[in-house]
Amino acid sequence: MNYTTCVIIPSVGNSIELSFVLDSLLSQEEPLDEIIVVGPFEDLGRKVAEDRNIRYIDDKGSKTRADACNVAIEESESDIILFTDDDVIVPSNWSKLILRWFSKDEVSGVGGPNFAPVAESSLWQKVIDVTFCNTIFTSGTNYGKIGNKDLEEVDQLPGVNSAYRRKVIEEIGGFDKGSIGAEDVILDYKIRKNGNKLWSDKSAIIWHRRRNISTVKKQIRNYGLVRALASHEYPELRKISHTAVALFPLLVISSFLFFIWGLLNGGISWPTFWDIRLSTVPMGMPRICVHLFFTLIILYNMLSWFGSWSGKSPNKSFITIFLSPIVAFILHWNYGIGILTGWLRIYRGDAGLQIDDKKR
Repeated sequence: MNYTTCVIIPSVGNSIELSFVLDSLLSQEEPLDEIIVVGPFEDLGRKVAEDRNIRYIDDKGSKTRADACNVAIEESESDIILFTDDDVIVPSNWSKLILRWFSKDEVSGVGGPNFAPVAESSLWQKVIDVTFCNTIFTSGTNYGKIGNKDLEEVDQLPGVNSAYRRKVIEEIGGFDKGSIGAEDVILDYKIRKNGNKLWSDKSAIIWHRRRNISTVKKQIRNYGLVRALASHEYPELRKISHTAVALFPLLVISSFLFFIWGLLNGGISWPTFWDIRLSTVPMGMPRICVHLFFTLIILYNMLSWFGSWSGKSPNKSFITIFLSPIVAFILHWNYGIGILTGWLRIYRGDAGLQIDDKKR
């Protein structure tokens, strides 16, 4: 190689998993010139890094991943910058696979898929992974997206598995200050708008531990919020799919209210709700409203099952695919609430991208 490399890992309060990440990065088949951990000065991750003679950079009070990465970018000098997280399992050939493409002048950045580790994940983490890789419901995300070619041009790289030429990052001024959840979306949009191309290597996989159900709800709600704010800041990022998800909570609530209205107007009293046969509801609007509710549930489940079955997650099984509609509903509901919250903030004149990541 005729270029220097460094990998940046932002880390807060996750020193145990960080230790495994650093050990795997130190064992790469293609050695990295520098490994950098960036986080709060008092964080336990500092000792984990320094015990391995790995450089630790104080994030200078950064509240978001974007700000912490900017600090590390400013205090490093490598030609190529790789990014990953502190909760991943890095295969020994990762850097070799992802760096090989920078011999091509048209390559400004390269990324790869990320999946939940099969052996170490709980059942629900596997279900989350299968749902993230759903080809219908989450087809616009980078989770588990595998192209048909060894190297394929893409619009966006996953922040947990990406590498860029330093010059293309510096030309756009790095990450937008204060952004989180959409910081990689904005970065890649600005890089491409500046005339550069991004690519994906389907073989450069990183194993990314998924959050559990209770925390993934907040994660996805924040993603929806920051995506709405990012789209307000950069209108070109707006997509009809995000608007559709924003309407999902409203659709659920309205269909349930129509269901109740249909029962009440069909002569069904409250005490008999749990012992109801839909055929007893009179024809007309009451029956349409009652049947529509169940029809939407059946259709939603069928789409979820098909999308999960056709996805690329290595965690696919009968049980994970069967349970995927539950997680899909949780993701759609919380992402939709997040977008609606973002729209409300914009309406109130309180936009901006800042969210305190350390309290997530």
